[in-house]
Amino acid sequence: MPKVVRSSRHGLLPWLILIVVVIVVDQATKLAITRLFAFGERKQLVHGFDLTLVYNKGAAFSFLSNGSGWQRWLFTGIGIVAALFIVVMLARHASQRLFSAALALIAGGALGNVIDRLIHGHVVDFLLFYYERWSFPAFNVADSAITVGAVLLILDELIRVRRSR
Repeated sequence: MPKVVRSSRHGLLPWLILIVVVIVVDQATKLAITRLFAFGERKQLVHGFDLTLVYNKGAAFSFLSNGSGWQRWLFTGIGIVAALFIVVMLARHASQRLFSAALALIAGGALGNVIDRLIHGHVVDFLLFYYERWSFPAFNVADSAITVGAVLLILDELIRVRRSR
C-alpha cells in the first residue's frame, strides 16, 4: 500500500493556527487594558510586576520612538515582510516542529504589533517588571511571543548542532 504523504498545506495549518492564536490573545489583552486603564495608569499585581498602559511609537525598547511618524510605516513594513517570509519558511519546513513553532510565535507577535501600528499609530504595551529603581521597558503579549520564539530558535539550532556531531 502506498504511503500517504501529507500535503504541505495541512502541515502548514497548525502553524497558521498558532499565528492566529497569538494575534487574538495579543489583541484581546491590549483591548482589555485600553478599556480598563487610563494612559500612564499603573496597578501593582505583585511586588516587581505592574500592569500599566503606555504607547510605543518605536520598536523594541522604544527604539526610534521620538521620530516624526515615519517609523510607524517602517516598522509596519518590516513586520509584514518578516511575517510573509516566515510563512514561506513554515511552508518549506512545516514538519520541523520546534523550528516551526518558533517561527509561528515570531510571526504572530510581529503581526500583533503591526495591527496596533495600523490601527493606533503606536503599539500598546502594558506589562511592566521592575526592581527598586530599575525597570524593564513595558511590553505586551506580542513581544513575549517574539521573545519566546527567538529563544526556541536558538534552542532548535543548539539541538541541530548537537545532533550533527
